[in-house]
Amino acid sequence: MNTIMLASMASGITTSIILETVLLRRGADQLSWTMAARTAMGMSMVSMLAMEVAENAVDYHLTGGVVAFEDPKFWIAAVLSIGAGYLAPLPYNYLRLRKYGKACH
Repeated sequence: MNTIMLASMASGITTSIILETVLLRRGADQLSWTMAARTAMGMSMVSMLAMEVAENAVDYHLTGGVVAFEDPKFWIAAVLSIGAGYLAPLPYNYLRLRKYGKACH
């Protein structure tokens, strides 16, 4: 179970960093690939880690790690874990907005 949780966290964070890097490179900022990657890794790593840990913790607590697509409890747990993943990084993001006056992503 720990391996699966770590793999899901790693894939979520990696996907987010790749997407942010591409957006910083190709979007309005037009950063170099190196600068875009460094910015993507630095600007929201804490936020992403908090989200992933919260989602996995709630999901595991409610389902025990059992994936049962036909069980409504599984889908309720999925919705609740998404909500927890949204709420977990809010304090950090709020503090960054207060301190720096800009979003971390």
